[in-house]
Amino acid sequence: MYYDDLSAYDYQDADAFTDRESGFYALWYRPAYARLNVGWLEAGRPYSTGAVPAVFVAKLAAVQQVQLMNECLGFHECGLCPEGEAPEGNGEVRIPGATGVAYAAPFLVGHYVTAHGYRPPQAFVDAVLAVDVDAWAAARWPDVPFPWVPEDAERMLE
Repeated sequence: MYYDDLSAYDYQDADAFTDRESGFYALWYRPAYARLNVGWLEAGRPYSTGAVPAVFVAKLAAVQQVQLMNECLGFHECGLCPEGEAPEGNGEVRIPGATGVAYAAPFLVGHYVTAHGYRPPQAFVDAVLAVDVDAWAAARWPDVPFPWVPEDAERMLE
């Protein structure tokens, strides 16, 4: 699935977080923030390449360890890797940006950076670097590792 970087995200109407410890509890809501696509790459489509700071790669990986966003039942294979060698992704990542903007990336975005030289927009790199991963990792259900979840989000608690 391909989307231009920084185009409006419209794949799903709601954002849904899954509890990383139970894998069962979830919450979902219609976001009040704008969502911008980052890293939705596809074979045969051009994408930006270039070096990124090692601290960005490490921080993005740490975010992906604590945030389960919009997980799907199936998996998506990296279309840039040779067949049979492609890692799979299941879900997305949300990174808060400027007030009222969140970046929406596929879970494979870290793989695209490290294996295929993808260079995300600088605004996304800066937003990832600004994440307080320790605070996100400390979040325990029903809190989730993302700051803009509305109070009225629907929660599946049982």
